[in-house]
Amino acid sequence: MARLTQVTAGFLPLLDSLLLVVARERGFAEAEGLDLQLVRETSWANIRDRIAVGHFDVAHMLAPMPIAAALGLNPLPCPVIAPMALGLGGNAVTVGASLWQAMAEAGAPGDLSAAAAGAALRAVVRAREAAKANKLRFGVVHPHSGHNYELRYWLMSSGVHPDRDVDIVILPPPILPDALSRGTIDGYCVGEPWNSVAVVQGAGRIATVKAAIWRSSPEKVLGVRGAWAESEGESLAALLRALYRAAHWCADPVHHEAAAEILAAPTYLDLDPALLLAGLSGRLSIAPGEARMVEDFFIPEARAATFPWQSHALWFYSQMVRWGHVTHTANNAALAAASYRPDLYRAAIAPLGAPVPGANAKVEGALARPTPVGVTKGSLALGPDGFFDGEIFDPDHLDAYISRQK
Repeated sequence: MARLTQVTAGFLPLLDSLLLVVARERGFAEAEGLDLQLVRETSWANIRDRIAVGHFDVAHMLAPMPIAAALGLNPLPCPVIAPMALGLGGNAVTVGASLWQAMAEAGAPGDLSAAAAGAALRAVVRAREAAKANKLRFGVVHPHSGHNYELRYWLMSSGVHPDRDVDIVILPPPILPDALSRGTIDGYCVGEPWNSVAVVQGAGRIATVKAAIWRSSPEKVLGVRGAWAESEGESLAALLRALYRAAHWCADPVHHEAAAEILAAPTYLDLDPALLLAGLSGRLSIAPGEARMVEDFFIPEARAATFPWQSHALWFYSQMVRWGHVTHTANNAALAAASYRPDLYRAAIAPLGAPVPGANAKVEGALARPTPVGVTKGSLALGPDGFFDGEIFDPDHLDAYISRQK
Protein backbone atom coordinates (compact mmCIF):
# COMPACT_ATOMS: atom_id res chain seq x y z
CA MET A 1 0.00 0.00 0.00
CA ALA A 2 1.33 3.45 -0.93
CA ARG A 3 2.43 5.68 1.93
CA LEU A 4 -0.10 8.36 2.79
CA THR A 5 0.91 12.03 2.85
CA GLN A 6 0.05 13.67 6.15
CA VAL A 7 -1.90 16.94 6.08
CA THR A 8 -2.63 18.70 9.37
CA ALA A 9 -5.79 20.80 9.54
CA GLY A 10 -7.14 22.95 12.35
CA PHE A 11 -10.88 23.31 12.89
CA LEU A 12 -13.40 24.81 15.28
CA PRO A 13 -16.41 22.85 16.62
CA LEU A 14 -19.00 24.08 14.13
CA LEU A 15 -21.40 22.52 11.66
CA ASP A 16 -19.41 23.87 8.73
CA SER A 17 -16.29 21.92 9.74
CA LEU A 18 -18.31 19.03 8.31
CA LEU A 19 -16.50 18.68 4.98
CA LEU A 20 -13.11 18.22 6.65
CA VAL A 21 -14.49 15.74 9.17
CA VAL A 22 -16.37 13.72 6.56
CA ALA A 23 -13.37 13.74 4.21
CA ARG A 24 -11.40 12.01 6.95
CA GLU A 25 -14.06 9.76 8.48
CA ARG A 26 -15.64 8.52 5.24
CA GLY A 27 -12.28 7.79 3.59
CA PHE A 28 -12.35 10.47 0.88
CA ALA A 29 -8.98 11.85 2.00
CA GLU A 30 -7.40 8.42 2.23
CA ALA A 31 -8.64 7.57 -1.26
CA GLU A 32 -6.69 10.61 -2.48
CA GLY A 33 -3.52 9.39 -0.75
CA LEU A 34 -3.82 11.67 2.28
CA ASP A 35 -3.62 11.09 6.01
CA LEU A 36 -5.80 14.01 7.09
CA GLN A 37 -5.11 14.87 10.73
CA LEU A 38 -7.73 17.14 12.32
CA VAL A 39 -6.90 19.29 15.36
CA ARG A 40 -9.75 20.88 17.29
CA GLU A 41 -9.12 24.46 18.37
CA THR A 42 -10.91 26.78 20.79
CA SER A 43 -10.88 30.14 18.97
CA TRP A 44 -10.40 31.70 15.56
CA ALA A 45 -7.44 33.67 16.90
CA ASN A 46 -5.73 30.35 17.65
CA ILE A 47 -6.49 29.10 14.13
CA ARG A 48 -5.01 32.30 12.68
CA ASP A 49 -1.87 32.15 14.81
CA ARG A 50 -1.20 28.42 14.53
CA ILE A 51 -1.38 28.45 10.76
CA ALA A 52 1.01 31.42 10.78
CA VAL A 53 3.63 29.57 12.84
CA GLY A 54 3.26 26.39 10.77
CA HIS A 55 1.37 24.13 13.20
CA PHE A 56 -1.32 23.68 10.54
CA ASP A 57 -0.93 23.17 6.80
CA VAL A 58 -4.56 24.11 6.21
CA ALA A 59 -7.54 25.11 8.35
CA HIS A 60 -11.29 25.49 8.55
CA MET A 61 -11.26 29.28 8.37
CA LEU A 62 -13.50 32.33 8.46
CA ALA A 63 -13.96 33.57 4.89
CA PRO A 64 -12.47 37.06 5.55
CA MET A 65 -9.35 35.70 7.30
CA PRO A 66 -7.24 35.02 4.16
CA ILE A 67 -8.14 38.55 3.02
CA ALA A 68 -7.00 39.97 6.36
CA ALA A 69 -3.73 38.06 6.00
CA ALA A 70 -3.19 39.43 2.48
CA LEU A 71 -3.82 42.97 3.73
CA GLY A 72 -1.36 42.67 6.62
CA LEU A 73 -4.04 42.88 9.32
CA ASN A 74 -2.84 39.86 11.33
CA PRO A 75 -0.33 40.05 14.20
CA LEU A 76 1.90 37.39 12.60
CA PRO A 77 2.62 37.88 8.88
CA CYS A 78 1.87 34.78 6.84
CA PRO A 79 0.44 34.50 3.31
CA VAL A 80 -2.81 32.50 3.38
CA ILE A 81 -4.93 31.58 0.37
CA ALA A 82 -8.47 30.24 -0.02
CA PRO A 83 -8.62 27.74 -2.90
CA MET A 84 -12.01 26.36 -1.80
CA ALA A 85 -15.13 27.37 0.11
CA LEU A 86 -16.63 24.99 2.69
CA GLY A 87 -20.28 25.67 1.89
CA LEU A 88 -22.75 28.55 1.97
CA GLY A 89 -24.78 29.92 4.89
CA GLY A 90 -25.13 28.21 8.26
CA ASN A 91 -25.29 31.27 10.57
CA ALA A 92 -28.05 32.89 12.60
CA VAL A 93 -28.65 35.80 14.97
CA THR A 94 -29.86 34.66 18.38
CA VAL A 95 -31.15 37.04 21.06
CA GLY A 96 -31.88 36.63 24.74
CA ALA A 97 -35.42 36.13 26.06
CA SER A 98 -35.82 39.65 27.39
CA LEU A 99 -34.59 41.26 24.19
CA TRP A 100 -36.86 39.05 22.12
CA GLN A 101 -39.85 40.01 24.27
CA ALA A 102 -39.08 43.69 23.64
CA MET A 103 -38.67 43.01 19.91
CA ALA A 104 -41.95 41.10 19.79
CA GLU A 105 -43.72 43.98 21.51
CA ALA A 106 -42.18 46.26 18.86
CA GLY A 107 -43.66 44.13 16.07
CA ALA A 108 -41.17 41.34 15.37
CA PRO A 109 -43.31 38.57 13.85
CA GLY A 110 -41.06 35.64 14.72
CA ASP A 111 -40.85 34.36 11.14
CA LEU A 112 -37.07 34.96 10.79
CA SER A 113 -37.62 37.89 8.42
CA ALA A 114 -34.43 39.96 8.48
CA ALA A 115 -36.28 43.17 7.60
CA ALA A 116 -39.05 42.76 10.21
CA ALA A 117 -36.67 41.66 12.97
CA GLY A 118 -34.33 44.54 12.13
CA ALA A 119 -37.15 47.09 12.27
CA ALA A 120 -38.24 45.78 15.67
CA LEU A 121 -34.69 45.87 16.97
CA ARG A 122 -34.35 49.48 15.80
CA ALA A 123 -37.47 50.38 17.76
CA VAL A 124 -36.07 48.69 20.87
CA VAL A 125 -32.75 50.51 20.50
CA ARG A 126 -34.48 53.89 20.15
CA ALA A 127 -36.66 53.20 23.20
CA ARG A 128 -33.60 52.30 25.26
CA GLU A 129 -31.87 55.49 24.12
CA ALA A 130 -34.88 57.53 25.23
CA ALA A 131 -34.84 55.75 28.59
CA LYS A 132 -31.06 56.26 28.90
CA ALA A 133 -30.61 52.49 29.32
CA ASN A 134 -27.34 50.71 28.64
CA LYS A 135 -26.54 49.83 25.05
CA LEU A 136 -27.38 46.35 23.87
CA ARG A 137 -24.32 44.11 23.56
CA PHE A 138 -23.91 41.61 20.70
CA GLY A 139 -21.27 38.91 20.39
CA VAL A 140 -19.40 37.85 17.26
CA VAL A 141 -16.58 35.35 16.92
CA HIS A 142 -13.75 37.44 15.42
CA PRO A 143 -13.29 40.97 14.04
CA HIS A 144 -12.52 39.58 10.56
CA SER A 145 -15.48 37.21 10.36
CA GLY A 146 -18.53 36.85 8.19
CA HIS A 147 -20.49 37.01 11.46
CA ASN A 148 -19.18 40.49 12.27
CA TYR A 149 -19.72 41.83 8.77
CA GLU A 150 -23.16 40.31 8.22
CA LEU A 151 -24.35 41.43 11.68
CA ARG A 152 -23.09 44.95 10.95
CA TYR A 153 -24.68 44.91 7.50
CA TRP A 154 -28.03 43.80 8.94
CA LEU A 155 -27.92 46.34 11.75
CA MET A 156 -26.92 49.27 9.54
CA SER A 157 -29.50 48.45 6.86
CA SER A 158 -32.09 48.27 9.65
CA GLY A 159 -31.21 51.74 10.95
CA VAL A 160 -29.02 50.64 13.88
CA HIS A 161 -25.45 51.93 13.74
CA PRO A 162 -23.21 49.09 14.97
CA ASP A 163 -20.52 51.41 16.35
CA ARG A 164 -22.81 53.97 18.02
CA ASP A 165 -26.10 52.34 18.92
CA VAL A 166 -24.89 48.95 20.23
CA ASP A 167 -21.68 47.35 21.50
CA ILE A 168 -20.09 44.42 19.66
CA VAL A 169 -17.72 42.10 21.55
CA ILE A 170 -15.59 39.11 20.49
CA LEU A 171 -16.14 35.65 22.01
CA PRO A 172 -15.36 32.10 20.78
CA PRO A 173 -18.42 30.27 19.37
CA PRO A 174 -18.92 27.66 22.15
CA ILE A 175 -18.94 30.37 24.85
CA LEU A 176 -21.73 32.45 23.30
CA PRO A 177 -24.76 30.47 24.61
CA ASP A 178 -23.45 30.67 28.19
CA ALA A 179 -22.71 34.38 27.82
CA LEU A 180 -26.28 34.88 26.65
CA SER A 181 -27.83 32.85 29.47
CA ARG A 182 -25.80 34.79 32.06
CA GLY A 183 -26.84 38.14 30.59
CA THR A 184 -23.28 39.09 29.65
CA ILE A 185 -24.51 39.74 26.11
CA ASP A 186 -27.98 40.39 24.69
CA GLY A 187 -27.54 38.54 21.41
CA TYR A 188 -25.00 37.12 19.01
CA CYS A 189 -24.29 36.03 15.46
CA VAL A 190 -22.68 32.59 15.13
CA GLY A 191 -22.72 29.41 13.09
CA GLU A 192 -24.63 26.32 14.03
CA PRO A 193 -24.98 24.49 16.32
CA TRP A 194 -24.40 27.31 18.82
CA ASN A 195 -27.73 28.98 18.03
CA SER A 196 -29.60 25.73 18.57
CA VAL A 197 -27.71 25.16 21.82
CA ALA A 198 -29.02 28.46 23.22
CA VAL A 199 -32.57 27.55 22.21
CA VAL A 200 -32.36 24.10 23.83
CA GLN A 201 -30.96 25.66 27.00
CA GLY A 202 -33.88 28.12 27.04
CA ALA A 203 -31.45 31.03 26.89
CA GLY A 204 -32.53 32.60 23.63
CA ARG A 205 -34.49 32.69 20.42
CA ILE A 206 -33.27 32.77 16.82
CA ALA A 207 -34.33 36.17 15.48
CA THR A 208 -33.11 35.83 11.89
CA VAL A 209 -30.68 33.77 9.82
CA LYS A 210 -27.86 34.41 7.37
CA ALA A 211 -30.01 32.93 4.60
CA ALA A 212 -32.50 35.76 5.22
CA ILE A 213 -29.85 38.50 5.38
CA TRP A 214 -27.93 37.36 2.27
CA ARG A 215 -29.14 34.17 0.66
CA SER A 216 -26.59 31.68 -0.72
CA SER A 217 -23.81 33.71 0.90
CA PRO A 218 -20.24 32.70 1.81
CA GLU A 219 -19.18 31.66 5.27
CA LYS A 220 -16.09 29.43 5.77
CA VAL A 221 -13.21 28.58 3.46
CA LEU A 222 -10.29 26.21 3.41
CA GLY A 223 -7.43 28.45 4.50
CA VAL A 224 -4.05 27.24 3.23
CA ARG A 225 -0.62 28.42 4.26
CA GLY A 226 0.88 30.01 1.14
CA ALA A 227 4.27 28.33 1.49
CA TRP A 228 2.63 24.89 1.87
CA ALA A 229 0.45 25.48 -1.19
CA GLU A 230 3.54 26.26 -3.25
CA SER A 231 5.62 23.30 -2.05
CA GLU A 232 2.81 20.73 -1.81
CA GLY A 233 0.66 21.50 -4.85
CA GLU A 234 -0.23 17.88 -5.53
CA SER A 235 -1.30 17.28 -1.94
CA LEU A 236 -3.40 20.43 -2.01
CA ALA A 237 -5.14 19.34 -5.21
CA ALA A 238 -5.79 15.92 -3.67
CA LEU A 239 -7.28 17.56 -0.57
CA LEU A 240 -9.59 19.74 -2.68
CA ARG A 241 -10.87 16.65 -4.49
CA ALA A 242 -11.43 14.84 -1.19
CA LEU A 243 -13.37 17.80 0.19
CA TYR A 244 -15.41 18.08 -3.01
CA ARG A 245 -16.38 14.41 -2.72
CA ALA A 246 -17.23 14.96 0.94
CA ALA A 247 -19.47 17.89 -0.01
CA HIS A 248 -21.26 15.76 -2.58
CA TRP A 249 -21.85 13.06 0.05
CA CYS A 250 -23.06 15.56 2.65
CA ALA A 251 -25.47 17.20 0.21
CA ASP A 252 -27.59 14.04 -0.07
CA PRO A 253 -30.37 14.15 2.56
CA VAL A 254 -30.05 10.37 2.86
CA HIS A 255 -26.71 10.96 4.57
CA HIS A 256 -27.74 13.73 6.95
CA GLU A 257 -28.31 11.51 9.98
CA ALA A 258 -25.00 9.71 9.45
CA ALA A 259 -23.21 13.05 8.96
CA ALA A 260 -24.70 14.37 12.20
CA GLU A 261 -23.55 11.24 14.06
CA ILE A 262 -20.01 11.58 12.69
CA LEU A 263 -19.72 15.26 13.60
CA ALA A 264 -21.30 14.76 17.04
CA ALA A 265 -18.50 12.42 18.17
CA PRO A 266 -16.43 13.48 21.21
CA THR A 267 -13.38 14.10 19.01
CA TYR A 268 -15.27 16.72 17.03
CA LEU A 269 -18.26 18.58 18.52
CA ASP A 270 -19.24 16.25 21.39
CA LEU A 271 -22.91 17.20 21.19
CA ASP A 272 -26.30 15.59 20.68
CA PRO A 273 -26.53 14.65 16.96
CA ALA A 274 -30.04 16.15 16.88
CA LEU A 275 -28.52 19.61 17.31
CA LEU A 276 -26.41 19.09 14.19
CA LEU A 277 -29.19 17.48 12.19
CA ALA A 278 -31.21 20.68 12.61
CA GLY A 279 -28.67 22.74 10.70
CA LEU A 280 -28.08 20.07 8.07
CA SER A 281 -31.79 19.65 7.32
CA GLY A 282 -32.68 23.32 7.76
CA ARG A 283 -35.41 22.47 10.26
CA LEU A 284 -34.40 24.74 13.12
CA SER A 285 -35.88 25.02 16.58
CA ILE A 286 -36.06 28.79 16.70
CA ALA A 287 -37.60 28.86 20.21
CA PRO A 288 -38.51 26.18 22.75
CA GLY A 289 -41.34 24.16 21.23
CA GLU A 290 -41.28 26.11 17.94
CA ALA A 291 -39.58 24.78 14.81
CA ARG A 292 -39.36 26.31 11.36
CA MET A 293 -38.06 25.03 8.03
CA VAL A 294 -35.39 27.40 6.68
CA GLU A 295 -34.74 27.06 2.96
CA ASP A 296 -31.04 27.17 2.04
CA PHE A 297 -29.94 27.44 5.65
CA PHE A 298 -26.70 25.53 4.97
CA ILE A 299 -25.63 24.51 1.45
CA PRO A 300 -22.66 22.13 1.29
CA GLU A 301 -22.51 21.57 -2.49
CA ALA A 302 -25.32 23.01 -4.65
CA ARG A 303 -24.95 26.37 -6.46
CA ALA A 304 -21.16 26.06 -6.64
CA ALA A 305 -21.09 26.18 -2.82
CA THR A 306 -17.44 25.13 -2.70
CA PHE A 307 -16.19 27.53 -5.40
CA PRO A 308 -13.99 30.41 -4.10
CA TRP A 309 -15.64 33.37 -5.84
CA GLN A 310 -13.41 36.44 -5.92
CA SER A 311 -16.58 38.55 -5.75
CA HIS A 312 -17.16 37.06 -2.28
CA ALA A 313 -13.66 38.17 -1.30
CA LEU A 314 -14.29 41.67 -2.65
CA TRP A 315 -17.62 41.99 -0.80
CA PHE A 316 -15.88 41.15 2.47
CA TYR A 317 -13.16 43.63 1.52
CA SER A 318 -15.83 46.31 0.96
CA GLN A 319 -17.07 45.74 4.51
CA MET A 320 -13.54 45.90 5.90
CA VAL A 321 -13.25 49.31 4.26
CA ARG A 322 -16.71 50.35 5.43
CA TRP A 323 -15.89 49.71 9.09
CA GLY A 324 -12.40 51.16 9.04
CA HIS A 325 -10.44 47.91 9.12
CA VAL A 326 -8.45 48.84 6.02
CA THR A 327 -8.01 51.78 3.64
CA HIS A 328 -9.44 51.36 0.17
CA THR A 329 -6.86 51.42 -2.61
CA ALA A 330 -6.68 49.66 -5.96
CA ASN A 331 -3.74 47.62 -4.67
CA ASN A 332 -5.60 46.53 -1.53
CA ALA A 333 -8.61 45.47 -3.59
CA ALA A 334 -6.32 43.44 -5.87
CA LEU A 335 -4.67 41.76 -2.87
CA ALA A 336 -8.08 40.88 -1.42
CA ALA A 337 -9.31 39.33 -4.66
CA ALA A 338 -6.07 37.41 -5.21
CA SER A 339 -6.34 35.70 -1.81
CA TYR A 340 -9.16 33.58 -3.27
CA ARG A 341 -7.82 31.10 -5.84
CA PRO A 342 -10.44 29.73 -8.26
CA ASP A 343 -7.60 28.71 -10.61
CA LEU A 344 -6.33 26.14 -8.10
CA TYR A 345 -9.88 24.89 -7.52
CA ARG A 346 -10.49 24.36 -11.26
CA ALA A 347 -7.22 22.54 -11.78
CA ALA A 348 -7.84 20.22 -8.82
CA ILE A 349 -11.50 19.42 -9.59
CA ALA A 350 -11.04 18.96 -13.37
CA PRO A 351 -10.22 15.22 -13.11
CA LEU A 352 -13.60 14.63 -11.42
CA GLY A 353 -15.47 15.92 -14.47
CA ALA A 354 -17.67 18.09 -12.23
CA PRO A 355 -19.21 21.37 -13.44
CA VAL A 356 -17.08 24.33 -12.34
CA PRO A 357 -17.86 28.02 -13.04
CA GLY A 358 -15.85 29.50 -15.89
CA ALA A 359 -15.78 33.01 -14.37
CA ASN A 360 -13.84 34.05 -11.27
CA ALA A 361 -16.41 36.59 -10.05
CA LYS A 362 -20.10 37.41 -10.38
CA VAL A 363 -22.63 40.06 -9.46
CA GLU A 364 -23.87 39.33 -5.92
CA GLY A 365 -27.51 39.68 -4.92
CA ALA A 366 -28.96 39.86 -8.44
CA LEU A 367 -30.58 36.43 -8.76
CA ALA A 368 -34.20 35.95 -7.72
CA ARG A 369 -34.40 32.37 -8.99
CA PRO A 370 -32.03 29.53 -9.94
CA THR A 371 -30.09 30.70 -13.01
CA PRO A 372 -27.74 28.69 -15.29
CA VAL A 373 -24.13 29.85 -15.37
CA GLY A 374 -21.27 29.16 -17.78
CA VAL A 375 -19.23 26.15 -16.65
CA THR A 376 -16.22 24.17 -17.78
CA LYS A 377 -18.30 21.00 -18.26
CA GLY A 378 -21.94 19.96 -17.81
CA SER A 379 -24.45 22.38 -16.30
CA LEU A 380 -24.80 24.39 -13.12
CA ALA A 381 -27.34 26.84 -11.68
CA LEU A 382 -26.68 29.61 -9.15
CA GLY A 383 -28.98 31.58 -6.84
CA PRO A 384 -31.32 32.82 -5.50
CA ASP A 385 -28.80 35.08 -3.77
CA GLY A 386 -30.51 38.32 -2.74
CA PHE A 387 -29.61 40.71 0.07
CA PHE A 388 -32.58 41.44 2.35
CA ASP A 389 -32.41 45.17 1.61
CA GLY A 390 -32.42 44.72 -2.16
CA GLU A 391 -28.81 45.89 -2.62
CA ILE A 392 -26.64 44.59 -5.48
CA PHE A 393 -22.88 44.18 -5.31
CA ASP A 394 -21.13 44.35 -8.67
CA PRO A 395 -17.37 43.83 -8.20
CA ASP A 396 -16.76 45.72 -11.44
CA HIS A 397 -18.14 48.82 -9.68
CA LEU A 398 -16.38 48.35 -6.34
CA ASP A 399 -15.52 52.03 -5.88
CA ALA A 400 -19.13 53.12 -6.35
CA TYR A 401 -20.38 50.44 -3.92
CA ILE A 402 -17.92 51.51 -1.22
CA SER A 403 -18.79 55.20 -1.73
CA ARG A 404 -22.51 54.43 -1.55
CA GLN A 405 -22.11 52.65 1.78
CA LYS A 406 -20.40 55.61 3.39
